[in-house]
Amino acid sequence: MDATAAERLLAHYRSHARTLPWRAPPGAPPPDPYRVWLSEVMLQQTTVAAVTPRFLRFVERWPTIEALAAAPDEEVLSEWAGLGYYARARNLIACAREVVRRGGFPETEADLRTLPGVGTYTAAAIAAIAFGADTVGVDTNVERVVARLHALEDKAQAKPLAHAMLVPGHGGDFTQAMMDLGATICRPKAPDCPACPLRQDCKAAARSSPEAFPRRAPKRERPHRYGIAFWRREGDSIRLVRRPARGLLGGMAALPGTDWTEERPGAIALAIVRHVFTHFSLDLLIVPTSGSGEGWWQSLDSLDQAGLPTLYRRAVEAALAAEREPRLAA
Repeated sequence: MDATAAERLLAHYRSHARTLPWRAPPGAPPPDPYRVWLSEVMLQQTTVAAVTPRFLRFVERWPTIEALAAAPDEEVLSEWAGLGYYARARNLIACAREVVRRGGFPETEADLRTLPGVGTYTAAAIAAIAFGADTVGVDTNVERVVARLHALEDKAQAKPLAHAMLVPGHGGDFTQAMMDLGATICRPKAPDCPACPLRQDCKAAARSSPEAFPRRAPKRERPHRYGIAFWRREGDSIRLVRRPARGLLGGMAALPGTDWTEERPGAIALAIVRHVFTHFSLDLLIVPTSGSGEGWWQSLDSLDQAGLPTLYRRAVEAALAAEREPRLAA
């Protein structure tokens, strides 16, 4: 792609940039690095529509990196509940505290990669957007745009080509222009090629087959697991525990339960909830039991304050619905 095409892309971005709470307008001074970093962590594996209200609530509660670093782990994990991929929340806490320890965010891509939970893409995006570095954050959207421009089947070839397209001095706007193009026009399915400022440069469009690029990897079959969640209720309160700090859903509030295995338990369940994680699916059997054990009692009318992840929120809803069924049938 020549310089003229790159300028067309930037001109399109200046006219059509998405208004997002973590962004500065095109051509404006860079936004607060804290907001850029926080948004990039939240947006991993999560849509803009889902992240936007949660981001606003997060920065209202913790408006600075210093405020977030000082917050108790449990409060941050509770606020994160429902966003999924909970290792991000644990890394968020660790990274905030490391940034405060250093006295602020490092400004180079290489130094940003030394922060907890900050990988290659996130470091490049922060460096470009928050600090104006001449680099490109190459996410899935950018990979798709570049792959289609060059009719590449293998998206792994996209990164050096994306950097070759960069207009010096415009790293932040160029990165966000490419992201917006992939999110709103060069979509995975039904791309809006007539609206694309790069259509005349696109080899995939010239072949009338943009959806063929890049080649999609075949889906792998997910293994299936089973687990038990113990349902302990006294009046209007239920028993909750905090999961171990490491591992899936680490540090999150949950119903007490067993390990998840490939063998189906023989217990009689009040309800069963199926949940799909990235690498496996799970049937969680909700089994009534008595006694207290570890954990704490959480009133049902304050359950939204417990910070239950989606799996356990659905499990509580299923158990409550199952308890109501006999009364409804009577």
